[in-house]
Amino acid sequence: MEAPGFWDDSERSNLKMKELKNLKDTVECVNGLSTQYDDILTLIELGYEENDASMVTEIRGELDAFAGLLESLRISTLLSGEYDKNNAILKLNAGAGGTESCDWCGMLYRMYTRWAERKGFAVEVLDYLDGDEAGIKSVTFQVNGLNAYGYLKSEKGVHRLVRISPFNAQGKRQTSFVSLDVMPDIEEDLDVEIDEKDLRIDTYRSSGAGGQHINKTSSAIRITHIPTGTVVQCQNERSQFQNKDKAMQMLKAKLYLLKQEANVEKLSDIRGEVKDIAWGSQIRSYVLQPYTMVKDHRTEVETGNVDAVLDGSLDLFINGYLKWLNTREEGRP
Repeated sequence: MEAPGFWDDSERSNLKMKELKNLKDTVECVNGLSTQYDDILTLIELGYEENDASMVTEIRGELDAFAGLLESLRISTLLSGEYDKNNAILKLNAGAGGTESCDWCGMLYRMYTRWAERKGFAVEVLDYLDGDEAGIKSVTFQVNGLNAYGYLKSEKGVHRLVRISPFNAQGKRQTSFVSLDVMPDIEEDLDVEIDEKDLRIDTYRSSGAGGQHINKTSSAIRITHIPTGTVVQCQNERSQFQNKDKAMQMLKAKLYLLKQEANVEKLSDIRGEVKDIAWGSQIRSYVLQPYTMVKDHRTEVETGNVDAVLDGSLDLFINGYLKWLNTREEGRP
């Protein structure tokens, strides 16, 4: 069973226009940095000529702004993967731990939506399952924006939280785990053959936080590809047909990746290793007590400003991962 193609000539034209705009924006950014560099040199020379120490603060501010823009441009050059420019589909799953893990899952969902808002990206919820008492058991959502997957591929893996649980009457420290799977949203018609006999298609009633994101009809779709065990689900659309169409698109994208990932190294580069949601498998730890720290165990990047990170300030870790990945690909220690 083949899903229909998702792009027509108009959509392909729009994609090319977006790519051209991106190239134009890059050229304008480089030209702007060149002009800013010349202006800073002029300020320094003026400061020396007038022997005006009060200009140091202004020059320092200009230098900091210049360094920030230069670093952003440098990071963007690392987004050269086959799917880096695509939108990203993220799926958060609470691990063992009941309400505590579900609450942690909700915190991470907020963190990523806040990050997306800061980037000017749009977030679309595809599937949502509330926790029994609080938080979220699982949520699948799409982040739409240029290079969304290129940035968010750094986040795939298990995230560990250490804190004094608000759900523990004894006030004890507790550790919770949530897994995050990230894949590119591959919209074009992929060369993937799917036998209808290999699929199990289930329908279920949509559910969510007060119906804020999705409808309440029995239109949600879950598709299981039996040979690979791949499961996709969607409930955000208004009809069962639309949900099935989107779920088939997601399934074809996942199976396409599996087809292309002929070895473990390729799999690790594109989708990331799927690990148990448990001790020793986390990519990042968020510690709220007895001290405050967020540390990425792959790159060793860390910060003590946990509140800012949980509010969406993830660029420190995303940029650190892209640099680390580029170093590994070039074979440097």
